[in-house]
Amino acid sequence: MAVAWWRRVGWELSAVGASVRRALTTSGSERDLAVQSLKAAGAAILAWALVGWWWQAPMALMAPWTAVVLVQSTVYRSLRAGVQQLVVIGVGTVLAAGAAALTGNTMAAMALALPLTVLLGNYPRFGDQGIYAPTTAVFVLAYSSFSGTAVFHRLFEALVGAVIGIGVNALILPPVHLRNVSAGLDRLGRDSAALLRDMAQDVENGYTRASAEQWYERAWRLAGPLQGLRDARMWTDESYRFNPGRRLRRRPQPPPREWDSYWYRVTDHLESVTGMLVDTAGDWRKLAAPPEQVLGCLPELFRAMADVCEADRAAVTASRPDGDARGQAMERAWETHRRLKAQMLDHDHDREIATAVGGLAAQTQQLLYVLDAGRDLDAGRGAAHPA
Repeated sequence: MAVAWWRRVGWELSAVGASVRRALTTSGSERDLAVQSLKAAGAAILAWALVGWWWQAPMALMAPWTAVVLVQSTVYRSLRAGVQQLVVIGVGTVLAAGAAALTGNTMAAMALALPLTVLLGNYPRFGDQGIYAPTTAVFVLAYSSFSGTAVFHRLFEALVGAVIGIGVNALILPPVHLRNVSAGLDRLGRDSAALLRDMAQDVENGYTRASAEQWYERAWRLAGPLQGLRDARMWTDESYRFNPGRRLRRRPQPPPREWDSYWYRVTDHLESVTGMLVDTAGDWRKLAAPPEQVLGCLPELFRAMADVCEADRAAVTASRPDGDARGQAMERAWETHRRLKAQMLDHDHDREIATAVGGLAAQTQQLLYVLDAGRDLDAGRGAAHPA
């Protein structure tokens, strides 16, 4: 038990060390996170230096507290969170001060103000900033800072902290999220190609139902990178809103959105193909097992498809994609698929086998049509290959 615990600690420390090395040596999400963290710390220090050290304001805590949480992932989020936070802090302060004036007792004021501020904090429009309504009320009542002057200082210093936090985020290396889109597309291409190559190898070695179920699970899990790609697109679009860095910092444009829909379709048909192979394997299969001649075609077909996925993966970042390699891979795939479809005629005497072969031919043909459509993504359409 102790050994396992130390191993987990060791793995965690190793992962942290690797993240630190990547942040120091290469551009990426780790470095972006480090920059944003240092900016948040700097904003809080600046707010405290101005309000607490120079002005010596009575509610100086509010300035760094507000500044540090408003260095958000995008300038737009900083602005939105700033407005939300100022509203909830203001309402929480006013409700707490009103409850104290009405009851004249801290305990009674908390009993009156906290239910209202907690309900207010859960209002969806306030998002993550809603929690500051009840916490502000607690601070106001716990420190008896509910006089008119104290309320003014609290709101004014929160406003100063918000201005500093938003200003630091907008003017010092304003965040622009572009790499995540390319990384998401790269992962989809890599994982799809790896799955197809593993399928080819397992079919050659004699796949089992367990193998086919693993393929299906891996195809189904591609929904995770797809959701990550959708999120990355949202972050990229949001990065440009109210962001002066869009003009000050030259950044490459993210890959076109046609790639997103392309990989949505590829992964959808991959799931269908692997599901069909699950149904043809094992003692409890729903379809007849494919004959040896059909299984002999599948590895070559899957490897050709994997080569297409690799070419598309490279095209996302390459200035000059290797269209010849992609075209040759598609030709191999279609030629192999023609041999696969010819097997339906050889087994027309056995309807169950013909049904299984026809199902595999149909599912793989749908995937081939999608892959073939990737030749002309910029135009938003793909030419169907004559099957």
